[in-house]
Amino acid sequence: MTIKVLVVDDSALIRQILSEIVKSEPDMVLVGAAPDAFVAKKLVLEKAPDVITLDIEMPKVDGLRFLEVLMNAKPTPVVMISTLTEKGADATLRSLELGAIDFVAKPKIGVAQGMADYHEMIVEKIRTAARSKVKKLNPTKSAAVRKVSYSGTEKVIAIGASTGGTEAIKEVLSTFPANAPATVITQHMPAGYTSTFAKRLDSVCQMQVKEAKGGERLLPGQAYLAPGDKHMEIERSGADYRIRLSDGPRVSGHKPSVDVLFNSLCRSAGSNAIGVLLTGMGSDGALGLLELRNAGSETFCQDEASCIVFGMPKVAIEKGAAKSVVSLEDMGSVVMNTVEKLDAGSRL
Repeated sequence: MTIKVLVVDDSALIRQILSEIVKSEPDMVLVGAAPDAFVAKKLVLEKAPDVITLDIEMPKVDGLRFLEVLMNAKPTPVVMISTLTEKGADATLRSLELGAIDFVAKPKIGVAQGMADYHEMIVEKIRTAARSKVKKLNPTKSAAVRKVSYSGTEKVIAIGASTGGTEAIKEVLSTFPANAPATVITQHMPAGYTSTFAKRLDSVCQMQVKEAKGGERLLPGQAYLAPGDKHMEIERSGADYRIRLSDGPRVSGHKPSVDVLFNSLCRSAGSNAIGVLLTGMGSDGALGLLELRNAGSETFCQDEASCIVFGMPKVAIEKGAAKSVVSLEDMGSVVMNTVEKLDAGSRL
């Protein structure tokens, strides 16, 4: 399959770089390069691209407004091109809420060389977007939240995700009550974005959500997000669990890595851990989830129908790592029901 790509960016330099990257790939064809939303709209109608790369910051009509209109009128896979700033991170996360599949951050300095260095990342994200599921933009439903009944603080919920994961994590976590067990999350995301993502989650969730700093004691009602440039592990410290951050090499192609988080919980929590693997490209987390299951943990994978990209869960399911395969809509309630059942069983 040849992927038809439309580049939309107000910078002539970035348009040129992205156009050359697309044209250099044998499985891609450039169908147009637009400097603004008006030209882009015309090309979308004329060329019907398979994937659009879209700049967030554009004159006349910004990328977010164009994306919102596009997803309502003609849902198309979009890879956002954003700036690595706090404002850029917030706008990028908003674009994912509006239906963008993924994003690439422009380097702060040396843009031309930086974008060229990102060649493999950019084409990988375009290919992933071309294979992804895009849904028409729908109003956000209010999550159903109920107080969970359990005793003790030994349970730990671990969630891993990649492409499509920001919205999937939000949907699951927003159903967790304020007294839910301590929850640790690894989402593939670069440094500079995870702090903003944690704040956005905190604003819509009953639990308190924060970016992990290292050394924290895990507490019920608290959710901890791995920072974008560190692996997050959970260690046992007496009767407590504590977070350890490390700056080692990539594992399973990523830092932070879901496998690193899951494997650490095998050692520290064993059957007290509950593993959840959500939408994402690749296989990170599959082996770690299998280790969790072998350690006696309850393990869940998101089903194919509700995944933006059925990569990581698919590999985990094929390896026998998932005790249950659950739709995204039901994942939160299924996990909380499991917490209550495990607690009831431990008190018999």
